[in-house]
Amino acid sequence: MKVPEIKEVPPGKKGRDLVQRDKKIMATSTKTSELVAERAKGALVWDVDGNLYVDFTSGIGVVNTGHCHPTVVEAISKQVNRLMHFAGTDFYYDIQVTLAERLAELAPGDFPKKVFYTNSGAESVEAAIKVAKWSTGRGRFLAFISGFHGRTMGALALTASKIQHQERFFSTMPGVDHVPYAYCYRCPYKLEYPGCGIWCADAIQELYLDKFVPPKDVAALFFEPIQGEGGYIVPPPEFPKKVFKICKENGILFVDDDVQAGFGRTGKMFGVEHHDIVPDILCVAKGMGSGIPVGAVIFDSKLDFGVLGAHSNTFGGNLIACVATMATLDVIEKEKLVMRSEKLGNHMSKRLDEMKEDNPIMGDNRGFGLMQATEFVRDPESKSPAPEIKEYVVRESFRKGLILLPCGASGVRYIPPLTIEEEHLDNGLDVLHEVIKNAGSISK
Repeated sequence: MKVPEIKEVPPGKKGRDLVQRDKKIMATSTKTSELVAERAKGALVWDVDGNLYVDFTSGIGVVNTGHCHPTVVEAISKQVNRLMHFAGTDFYYDIQVTLAERLAELAPGDFPKKVFYTNSGAESVEAAIKVAKWSTGRGRFLAFISGFHGRTMGALALTASKIQHQERFFSTMPGVDHVPYAYCYRCPYKLEYPGCGIWCADAIQELYLDKFVPPKDVAALFFEPIQGEGGYIVPPPEFPKKVFKICKENGILFVDDDVQAGFGRTGKMFGVEHHDIVPDILCVAKGMGSGIPVGAVIFDSKLDFGVLGAHSNTFGGNLIACVATMATLDVIEKEKLVMRSEKLGNHMSKRLDEMKEDNPIMGDNRGFGLMQATEFVRDPESKSPAPEIKEYVVRESFRKGLILLPCGASGVRYIPPLTIEEEHLDNGLDVLHEVIKNAGSISK
């Protein structure tokens, strides 16, 4: 089988018809490519016109175990015929408790934990906001510039990655102050690492907490181990530790948003483990259920509400979501996908760096495991962002059979399923290399 294989320049006739119907009836959201998927297996996707693609998106970091993994499909199929829903927030069933015990064991931290199930990453963040407010009695928060935590109104207050996320939605939840993240490729303070002394971390204390954000009013700081939507920004190793220390010294809870970086994506079970930090609250979703909408907040048990009705939902802990997550964890463990992500990530990183040697528009390659990205620039000296190159790479790769997603102002992310065959990974990277070479010649 040829992989990828484009039989008709996408979108074909069937694809175009569906795209037009979609535009008439569906609310405007975040469409990236005119791909009309029909079926998928592993890291391969077929569209309605018979084209075959290599998937470097995993459904936005969701199908870490690959599309339609048989173990997950079987678990869901069995549960569907027994019981699909019975409001686990109001009643009891075994799989909900068993899964929570497993998640608590997997999450960093050698202390008793509690779990609250959600239906998405944004809902996990919303729940974390409430846990932090309830347990501390404080009402303010710190978050990072270029961070992304979701689009619901509480999560949106923490999000600061793109103007269009915020435009016309004021006012969001009050009490959030944003501080610079350690973005060394484009230092917000125009300093150079490591001579900077990690000033961006020290500034949180000296410019914010000591000046106008009273520490005793701050419930929590929200942190991404790798900033996702904002550009796959990887901080230097000293930064997370300094930030964590500042939180501990001021009684501020440390919330890790591992929604995109979790469940093996970075070569660790959770992205925060790269930084040797144990968060007070851990937000997860995306790769948790292999395509079933599910998320969770895992937190130190002493932070629990302890009062009936302080927080709840209808679908959290749904039986289908729970069995899909349990099966996903089984696959990750049995197929050693965390280790596989690290191995294939090293291979991908090597190939991307080889591409960069001959393609100066590749300003910066970065990431962990199978969570990597390239930030494209017009030239390496000025580092001028090149959104037009980003758009070209995503569009032309799609036309040649590689599915990609953008991130940040001029970045493209590479997040294939952790189960991807190495041959298919290389096939996708071959397409990418060809497109980047063409983009470089066009940009001159």
